[in-house]
Amino acid sequence: MKTNAADVLSTAVAPVVWGSTYIVTTQFLPNFSPMTVAMLRALPAGLLLLAIVRQVPRGADWLRVFILGALNISVFLSMLFVAAYRLPGGVAGTVAAVQPLFAVFLARLILSSPLRRVSIVAVLIGIAGVALLVLTPRAALDPIGVAAGLAGAASMAVGNVLARKWQPPVSLLAFTAWQLTAGGILLIPVVLLFAPPMPAPTLMNAGALAWLALVGAALTYVLWFRGVARLESAVLSPLLFISPLTAAVLGWVFLNQTLTRIQIAGIVFVVGSIWLSQRPARAAGAPISTTNLRSNR
Repeated sequence: MKTNAADVLSTAVAPVVWGSTYIVTTQFLPNFSPMTVAMLRALPAGLLLLAIVRQVPRGADWLRVFILGALNISVFLSMLFVAAYRLPGGVAGTVAAVQPLFAVFLARLILSSPLRRVSIVAVLIGIAGVALLVLTPRAALDPIGVAAGLAGAASMAVGNVLARKWQPPVSLLAFTAWQLTAGGILLIPVVLLFAPPMPAPTLMNAGALAWLALVGAALTYVLWFRGVARLESAVLSPLLFISPLTAAVLGWVFLNQTLTRIQIAGIVFVVGSIWLSQRPARAAGAPISTTNLRSNR
């Protein structure tokens, strides 16, 4: 599959916006339940897109859409916000950074995608870069927050790979609308049964929720699922490293957080990882396979 630079750049907009999740959540929605925020992010966005496309799933697509909605939306977003509330943004970003590594191996397992050494190296460099960028001696490691971050990363990795395998012959907008709506619906009983009552939203809260739903979900998931359909997993997944990078930059700009030399080195690692992952397959070396291993003996 040939990589188109325009597809990469448009897809990269999604993790850039998602990088704002940590600062928006902690600064503007401090008293909201993670599950409530996840539901209010997904469901309004899904219903808005559904009203635009006016198309619903058919037959076997119903089950697949709800599975994808659970993996890509319900579980991922709820775990993301649990991690965001319980961990510093940098630590949460670092935990989530293992998602590309999951995705590379899952794509090999589920889609039989070639497993290239350069893809694994790029992901490992990116994880190291994110760790240098955001982990500090003062970073708190809350076990529940770490577990939530890992669960969210694994859920989205599986969901992204299955979305490529199960994409129905409908428009990307419809496919995105279905997943967001299904994910939001699945979160409703969780919120009603387990989440504390939502505080009366202020104008600031409403603005933050609008950003998360309209820009952080409706727009970015359309761009991201477009990338899922057009880019190889080895090219797509490392773009997620942009999210913790964005979170660190926003903290530096708006919260007066400083960037040390080690953190700047982390930025270089992250950028290098993304560049390496975008190399054309023909320049990336042969895929790892038993055939190659035998021929090299």
